[in-house]
Amino acid sequence: MDVDKAIKERHSVRKFSNKKPDWRKIIECVDAMRYAPMAGNNFTLKIIIVEDKEKIQQIADACQQNFIGIVNYIVVVCSDNKRLVNAYEEKGEKFNRQQVGAAMENFLLEIEDKGLATCWVGYFEENMIKRSLRIPSEIQVEAIFPIGYEFEKQKTKREKVNMDGVLYFDEYKNKKMKKPNRVD
Repeated sequence: MDVDKAIKERHSVRKFSNKKPDWRKIIECVDAMRYAPMAGNNFTLKIIIVEDKEKIQQIADACQQNFIGIVNYIVVVCSDNKRLVNAYEEKGEKFNRQQVGAAMENFLLEIEDKGLATCWVGYFEENMIKRSLRIPSEIQVEAIFPIGYEFEKQKTKREKVNMDGVLYFDEYKNKKMKKPNRVD
């Protein structure tokens, strides 16, 4: 995998072809989540691969986004932060958010590398998803990923954030780096 290429070419897809992906590729992408950093080596993720068309439509309804209903697979990422909260108290929730995000980025990079497409969906009615997939109430639904092949490759790339507006040195809002000391 060319990581730099995968990072720069990864994008959200909302138009999928009818071609059904090989489920084994999806499992390989899910497997990449296991290699993200985990606080205290506590893996909090629970992943559900959904193929049932009725459940896929229920998830699309819960997300209020029709494009989700046309795919053959959806990956639902959940987390159970109980062990992290027990180990780290209130910081456990923060650590859980961080490691879930890191794991999902690994997943997205693998999706790109395998030639698959997805869109990270964070807007959904969580209780509807939980009912449809029988997810216990104490488990958090983190994100929904419809998986497929892109219908048509994007011709234009979206502008990314300019580094000048986000990068500072030594303190917030300081845009100038100190000159390095010369060593002769």
